Amino acid sequence: MGRGRVELKRIEKKINRHVTFSKRRSGLLKKAHEISLLCDADVGLIVFSTRGKLYEYATDACMEKILERYERYSYEETQLTSTNVEPQVSLTVEYAKLKARLEVLQTNQRHYMGEDLNALSLKELQNLEHQLTVSLKRTRTCENKLMNESIAELKKKDKALQDENTSLVKAIREEEELARKSQPEQQNHDINISSPVPQPLSLGDHGEVEGQSQQSNAVIPPWMLQHMHESNSKG
Repeated sequence: MGRGRVELKRIEKKINRHVTFSKRRSGLLKKAHEISLLCDADVGLIVFSTRGKLYEYATDACMEKILERYERYSYEETQLTSTNVEPQVSLTVEYAKLKARLEVLQTNQRHYMGEDLNALSLKELQNLEHQLTVSLKRTRTCENKLMNESIAELKKKDKALQDENTSLVKAIREEEELARKSQPEQQNHDINISSPVPQPLSLGDHGEVEGQSQQSNAVIPPWMLQHMHESNSKG
C-alpha cells in the first residue's frame, strides 16, 4: 500500500516539531542548492527557527547582492505599478494619506502645547512626558553648546584686544624713550646756534680793545654808556 497523504497542520508535540523542522530544513537547503546548481539560478533562502536561530543559503555565499537585487526589483515593480494606476485614483489616495498625516501632526502639536490631554490614557501621557523631556534635554544641550561657543569667541576677542593694547603701549614707550634721548642733543644744538661768534680784536684811538668795547656795549645799558661818554669828554 502506498503512503497516505499527510495533513499539513501545526505539530502539537514540541519534540516532534523540532525533529520535523530539522529534517525539513535540511531538505529545503538541499533543494535550494540543487536548483541553483542545476538551473544556474540565483537563490537566497532565509529561515528563522522558533528560538530565533538563523539558517540561510545564498548562491556563491553572497546574500547581500541577492538582497540588493531583490530590493531594486521590488522598487522597479512598485514604480511600474504606480504609473499604471489612473491619475485621479492616485491623487485621491495621496490626498487621503496627506490629510490623515496632517491631522496626526496637528493632534501631536496640541498635545505638545498641553491641550486636549483628557482623551489620552496614562501610558500615552507617560510617552508624551518622555518625549517632552527628551526634547527639553536636547534643547538645553544645544543652548549650552551655543553659549560655550559664544563665550569662547568673546575670550578670543578679549585676548586679541589685550595683545593689541600691549603692542600700542610698547610702541608709545619706545617713542617716548626716543624723544627723551633726542632732547639733550637738540638742546646742545640750540646752544651752539645762540652763542655769539667771536670777533677779531682791534685797538681804538684810546688804546682800548674795540671788540671788547663792542661786546660790552652789547651788554651795558644805553644810559650807562652815555654817562661813560660824558665822563670821558670832561676828562
